[in-house]
Amino acid sequence: MSNESFEQRVTTFMRGRNGADEITYVTVALSVLLLFINLFARTRVLAILAFALAVYACWRIMSKSVVARNNENRKFLTAIGPAAYWINNPKATFEEYKNYKHLTCPSCGKKMRVPRGKGNLRVTCPACGNKFEAKS
Repeated sequence: MSNESFEQRVTTFMRGRNGADEITYVTVALSVLLLFINLFARTRVLAILAFALAVYACWRIMSKSVVARNNENRKFLTAIGPAAYWINNPKATFEEYKNYKHLTCPSCGKKMRVPRGKGNLRVTCPACGNKFEAKS
C-alpha cells in the first residue's frame, strides 16, 4: 500500500488534465436545474439530457487535450460576454449590483459606477470630463 494520501493520488491523477472551467460549471448547473425540473415533470427526455450534460462535464474535466478545451472555453467566454464575471463569482456580482449603480456617460458612452442610496449626484466622467446629473 502506498504512503500517499488520497489528495496526493488525486493530484497526481489530474496532472495534465483540463480540470473544471466555466463551461463545466455552466454544464453542471444546467444538469442540476434539469434534474430539479424533472422532479416535477417526470419525463425521460429531461433525465437523459441532464445525465448527458453531467457526462459531458466529467469528460471536459478529465480531458487531456488542455489546449483544445482552453480554446473552447475562451470562445465560450467571448460569446457570453459580461455574464462571464457572474458565472465565475456570482456572490461578488450580486454584492456589486447591490452596492453600486452602473451608469453610462451620455457624451462618450464610458461605463462607470456610483454608490447606491446617495440621492441625486453630479457625476464627472473620468474619460471625457463631461458632468451630468444621475440618481444613485
